[in-house]
Amino acid sequence: MYAIFVTLNVQLDKIEEFEEVSLGDAQGSTRDEPECFRFDILKDPAIPGRYYLYEVYLNAESLDKHRETPHFQKWWSTVEDWFTEDLAKIDMETVFPSNEGWEAQKPHLLNW
Repeated sequence: MYAIFVTLNVQLDKIEEFEEVSLGDAQGSTRDEPECFRFDILKDPAIPGRYYLYEVYLNAESLDKHRETPHFQKWWSTVEDWFTEDLAKIDMETVFPSNEGWEAQKPHLLNW
């Protein structure tokens, strides 16, 4: 599986709005994208406005498909001017769970 870890620094006056619109993107990703196996939104407790996204997809092309979805397009058009610096993205390959393990977990992603 293909994974990404993204670091985002959000303007402090946009935090509440950022969290709300990001939740919509995460839910749409896990609910509507069969090739999205994880979409975590994490908040740094020590650095106000810093967030991390951990996402797992079938492959890099699945991430490209994600970027074409309505929920991502809505998210990006809303938040793109709210960052205090460029986004940092790390590309990774998963080791555990196995690909079959990720696929088996997919139905459980919808229990928010």
